[in-house]
Amino acid sequence: MRNVIVLSLLLLLLNIHHVISAPKGVTASLSAKWSMTPFLLETSEFIGEDGNEKFWQFVDTVKELTVYKQGESVRSYYNLVLKKAGQFLTDLQVNLLKFALALRSYSPAVQASQQIASDEPPPEACPAFVSIHGQRSCSTKDIKKLLKAAAGRPKPYLHKNDHTYPGVNKSDVPVVILYAEIGTKKFTSFHKVLSGKAGEGTLVYVLRHFVAVPKPQKMLLSGYGVELAIKSTEYKAVDDTKVKESGANAEEDNNDEVQGFVFGKLKKSHPELQEQLVELRKHLLESTNDMVPLKVWEMQDLSFQAAARIMSVPKFDALKLMRDLSQNFPSKARSLTRVAVKQEMRKEIEENQKRLGESIGVHVGDGELFINGLHIDLDIHNPFSILDILRGEARVLEGLHNLGIKGEHQGKLLRLPVNAVDDSYALDIRHPAIMWINDVENDLVYRSWPTGVQELLRATFPGVIRQIRRNLFNLVLFLDPVREESVELVKLAELFYKHKIPLRIGFVFVVNTKDEIDGSSDAGVGFFRLLNYIADEYDSSQALMSIVSMYNKVDAGETLSVDAISAYLKRKFPKANAERILGIESEYDDKRKDGALFYKNSGLGALPLALFNGVPLSPDEMDPDELETIILQRIMDTTTAFQRAVFMGQLTEGSNVVDYLMEQANVVPRMNPLILSTDRKYLDFTAKPVVDDWEDTTMFSFFDSRDKTAVMAKRMKYFTNTDEDGMSAVTLWIAGDFETVSGRKLLLGALKRVKASPGVRVGVIDNPSGKPSEDNTVLYRAIWASLLTQKNKAAAEFVQKLLREESIQLLQKGTKMKDLLMQGMDRDAFEKRFNTLEVDFIRSQQLFCRDVLKLSPGQQAVISNGRILGPFEEQEEFTVEDFQLLEKITLSGSAENIKAKVKLMGMKAKHASDLVMKVDALLTAAPKGEVRRDVHFAKDSHSVLRLSPRENEVFYDVVAVVDPLTREAQKMSPLLIVLSQVVNVRLQVFMNCRAKLSEMPLKSFYRYVLESDVNFLANDTVSPGPVARFMELPESPLLTLIMITPESWMVQAVRSPHDLDNIHLQEVSGVVAAEYELEHLLLEGHCFDLSTGQPPRGLQFTLGMSRDPLMYDTIVMANLGYFQLKANPGAWILKLRKGRSEEIYQVLTHDGTDSPADAGDVLVVLNSFHSKIIKVRVQKKAEKMNEDLLSENSESKGIWDSIASITGGGSKKEDGEREKEDVLNIFSVASGHLYERFLRIMMLSVLRHTKTPVKFWFLKNYLSPSFKETIAHMAEKYGFQYELVQYKWPRWLHQQTEKQRVIWGYKILFLDVLFPLAVDKIIFVDADQDLRDFDLEGAPYGYTPFCDSRREMEGYRFWKSGYWASHLGHRKYHISALYVVDLKKFRKIAAGDRLRGQYQALSQDPNSLSNLDQDLPNNMIHQVVIKSLPQEWMWCETWCDDASKVSAKTIDLCNNPKTKEPKLTAAARIVPEWVEYDNEIKQLLGQVQEQQDTATQKHTPSPSQHEKEDRRDEL
Repeated sequence: MRNVIVLSLLLLLLNIHHVISAPKGVTASLSAKWSMTPFLLETSEFIGEDGNEKFWQFVDTVKELTVYKQGESVRSYYNLVLKKAGQFLTDLQVNLLKFALALRSYSPAVQASQQIASDEPPPEACPAFVSIHGQRSCSTKDIKKLLKAAAGRPKPYLHKNDHTYPGVNKSDVPVVILYAEIGTKKFTSFHKVLSGKAGEGTLVYVLRHFVAVPKPQKMLLSGYGVELAIKSTEYKAVDDTKVKESGANAEEDNNDEVQGFVFGKLKKSHPELQEQLVELRKHLLESTNDMVPLKVWEMQDLSFQAAARIMSVPKFDALKLMRDLSQNFPSKARSLTRVAVKQEMRKEIEENQKRLGESIGVHVGDGELFINGLHIDLDIHNPFSILDILRGEARVLEGLHNLGIKGEHQGKLLRLPVNAVDDSYALDIRHPAIMWINDVENDLVYRSWPTGVQELLRATFPGVIRQIRRNLFNLVLFLDPVREESVELVKLAELFYKHKIPLRIGFVFVVNTKDEIDGSSDAGVGFFRLLNYIADEYDSSQALMSIVSMYNKVDAGETLSVDAISAYLKRKFPKANAERILGIESEYDDKRKDGALFYKNSGLGALPLALFNGVPLSPDEMDPDELETIILQRIMDTTTAFQRAVFMGQLTEGSNVVDYLMEQANVVPRMNPLILSTDRKYLDFTAKPVVDDWEDTTMFSFFDSRDKTAVMAKRMKYFTNTDEDGMSAVTLWIAGDFETVSGRKLLLGALKRVKASPGVRVGVIDNPSGKPSEDNTVLYRAIWASLLTQKNKAAAEFVQKLLREESIQLLQKGTKMKDLLMQGMDRDAFEKRFNTLEVDFIRSQQLFCRDVLKLSPGQQAVISNGRILGPFEEQEEFTVEDFQLLEKITLSGSAENIKAKVKLMGMKAKHASDLVMKVDALLTAAPKGEVRRDVHFAKDSHSVLRLSPRENEVFYDVVAVVDPLTREAQKMSPLLIVLSQVVNVRLQVFMNCRAKLSEMPLKSFYRYVLESDVNFLANDTVSPGPVARFMELPESPLLTLIMITPESWMVQAVRSPHDLDNIHLQEVSGVVAAEYELEHLLLEGHCFDLSTGQPPRGLQFTLGMSRDPLMYDTIVMANLGYFQLKANPGAWILKLRKGRSEEIYQVLTHDGTDSPADAGDVLVVLNSFHSKIIKVRVQKKAEKMNEDLLSENSESKGIWDSIASITGGGSKKEDGEREKEDVLNIFSVASGHLYERFLRIMMLSVLRHTKTPVKFWFLKNYLSPSFKETIAHMAEKYGFQYELVQYKWPRWLHQQTEKQRVIWGYKILFLDVLFPLAVDKIIFVDADQDLRDFDLEGAPYGYTPFCDSRREMEGYRFWKSGYWASHLGHRKYHISALYVVDLKKFRKIAAGDRLRGQYQALSQDPNSLSNLDQDLPNNMIHQVVIKSLPQEWMWCETWCDDASKVSAKTIDLCNNPKTKEPKLTAAARIVPEWVEYDNEIKQLLGQVQEQQDTATQKHTPSPSQHEKEDRRDEL
């Protein structure tokens, strides 16, 4: 009632006249280039990310789901899909799925399959088909026939993310690819046949999505931002041509709330007041949109005032208010100036800012987002990557939640440092078997060197190795003295020693260990004994010299012989008794076995081997020619680590350096590749099965892997040796067949380790070689019975006795189990349990081994805190030392830290040990992200907006630090709103305000297009999709629309009659609707030449599909070897371009692609909205080593013909060279209707003044839809060629935010990569034929200098004073409105790369390069020479006097800083023929419009029944 009264009053006050005017505003939408993909298929891809097993279970569940499509409304069908997905997902994951479907995040994955199918291509009129080694069929009946001869045809290539049916995977069977739509009848009939055969192992069955008749509707995307920036109107640059309005209707936007009135509701409840309400809304809008500029003193506090306003409203509205203030700031600014700011708030903000600066390096005004402590950089991340982060985190969060970890404990465990898997493990070198040749710390040779470790911090010249008397660098060589490779390595060691390199050198000689062998029969043993003799009698360094001189006597290709050794002994030491040294009774034989034993126990690979400070060198580093450089490089690298240690106080004067080295986390007692490998598999303990029954094997067999694991963990019994607090941080499970010798040996080793090490416990799982029965499980049942009935110590001792071979022999001879029992055991309890144990639970254990651990019956594995090691090979031994190593690795990884945290939770020891194991498996299995930060605020009562999570649910900890009036806030506030709708969040938003603002903090309106779920209309059809709506806009300012999309998206405007560069709502009735399309997803990459390590400048790549290999192409830049190619979802083939690129180079390896690294064809699958960045390494072919890609005669004929040249004017292509000679290439960049109008006139003017054929090149990125539509008609009428070129600003090059500056950047920064190599010269903008032949005298480009002749403008010539005057010296300042570029020279001297380098350096300062396209080449005039073109090439009234106009070849409409005359007026006044050209083009465009209108009328049918049906069936 109250509303009605207020409303009536307002209506009276306004004294409204009955005039209806539609609300004004701007909308922007972005559609995908491909058709709408079905939600069911996207859902299957979402579920597929959780594993192949789940994907196929889901597919089975929804086999014929599409039959419901017809009978149900779209909304209920969508809900049905969600319900089916819910069987495989938790509630949290279902919310993430809804978000993924709203984002259409998995649409590219579905479309990629669709594209691969169309490349097959599909047989005619086929709803689904199979492809068997290249032959296709639509019928299940043909499968048998096609399979018969399949083996003779090559197998198809499978992609990483193909869905392969989990059958018996054999490599020698045919591969069948099914292209079908999940949920359809046709799919089901194929699936039935194929899954059956795949289960039997007769074929490999792969499924790819294929929708036979895709829906015609385009799909609207989200996940991007739209900005309406307020333009400066100092110079009027708006086109006065009237626009034909589109009938865009804004009715549905009346739901907006304006100053508290919700107009949608009011219109419903007061239909009789429709007209007045429209007027009221307009009046309220105009009264709020107060755009009067603020005084400087009014701006100072705006940021704090916005924060105060946000903190003053109820917290659930606060984010919406922040979104409203930041996104509509220009019209809200005045209202903020009236807000008072409390002193406490200012103080608190300053305290928090100080703390944030110190703790995490966040500065005043910065915007940062943290999810569970992970830093989300919004410049890099977009909603698609944030969804991936949310999913990854969900696994860990739900795991912790299921394990009963709630509240504060969650955050503490999440932030534990999980040590990343180290790939440079080191072996402990403090071992007696190493024979050290020298000792830097104690040998007299080094006595003059300083001993202090502080010396490391003293400055030296780069590359100088510091000589310090400490054993900082230790090299150990493992050698077999008789092998040929040893010779060079020993000589190298001597070289290091002679040159006094500060390197301690040790040898481990691996020789024959049999006692009966002696020096007279085995050269290795003789060598070892002789060496010991010399070392004992003289010293180690003498021994090294002797080895070298012995080796010097050995001819190349020969090895050391017994005779050579005794001859050397006689010659060098004539008095020595050879028999006593070398013979059977030798006194110099001690430690002979030590070397071989140390080598065997170390677990290192094949000889010869080297350890540098304990870290083994790889086999390819062992080449003696390379080794010297590698060791010196290692010394340099390690020096920096030592310097850090000294600086941090970890290494002091009193430290023993070798001990310090050997106590680092990466040092291990032995090397076992199985334990140390970086490829690790973990069990998932986080399930909560309904029952924990393993006695019922049938029931157990139905559990999925996670449930089976959870039951095992619940029922497991342990041999423990707890530490002082009763807990075990390391839990080992031993799986094997204990009726075999190797199984018993494995378990015995584990039990020995338990005895030696507190904090380890062992559980035992039986995996018998046959079907479990009474006979083959005797030992295991005895082990299990003892665990169930005996005290821990007694059980362990009994089982150790039982596992010894003598006990086994007794049992085999008929001894009873009870006779083996030991003192102190409870005999009755044991016997009773042993005799009554059933075998069923062992069957369940065997199932667990088969399904989860992937072991065959009888195979062995070890599981350490959930990490699976195995299955072991037949002969593979896992020794006590291996258990020690495994324990060390498990503890240092994270188990120790987790144990400390779990201990604080105060629970029973067994439960605590279980929790440590489960949490360890969960956290170490999670992909290693970056470090999680702990963001804490000093105080949070006035400056931190806090939202609490819902109780007893998984929650995400989200912290945002943001100044409410920044670009970050415009993006972050809608993102946080959607996040809080998608997942349960504990949210803290800190107002990181800047003080003393001197200018308006935001100069734009902004919308972020993002929704948390799929939206439906009232009639249950899917809404057309997300759109950016700007409805409350002031009408006075001039706006320009900018799309801000994820990095790898290339979008273009496809429909809008309005000038999106100059939107002036005063002159528009209704809504300015802009429709954009995601034209391409970019494939980006970096390319390097392996032999030089440099990018191969000018190398060209092509991208295509198997049926059309040449669709797009590109050139490699010298900056970072960067290249970019336009693509879309699908499987693409990347090749070197035919011609010189392919003749000179070959592709060697590639990363990030979808084909094996050494495959010649580089296959890349684009199947998501994420950026795809690949690395390609190429090399020149052997015979082309001296050729240069960019040499003079480098272009072959007709190069670049592959770009689908949109060539008008019916030009016939002759020989490539002729064509090049005969065409005048003109490049131009324009944006906005006015400049496009000028562009058309310029084109006409050029065509009238030249007889040479002309080809125009336009930058497509910013052309309006209307220009792109009409250019073909112009080309036809006036007979010229044209081509649209496109390049996306690379992510690594400093981004410009203002549209005009971006366009200026495109004019100058990418000249070397925009055009085909075949184009030799290009003229920018207005030119005529004579210019083409102008000699640039070796300069890469020529510009016209600014005129000096108009005297009255002298005060405005900025280049005559200050910076420019001193920088240019006697040179002139050139204008960028017209220039000619010699592209060959430009590329040859890498001018583009130099310009980009200089731009990168200068552009970080917002005040530099104010006229980017002009200032940059003028600034670089000393590095990249500019040839000054004659003055008459360009005349412009502002700077040149009237007398020189007569000889002018081209006229430029420069802005006049004195008069600020609008461009249109100036054009008509200065250029006499301008009006005539303008009218001629207008006439042509009018005719084109008429033709289009008549064509449209012919083709418009009445809205028929089938159209309505189409609206229903959108999924």
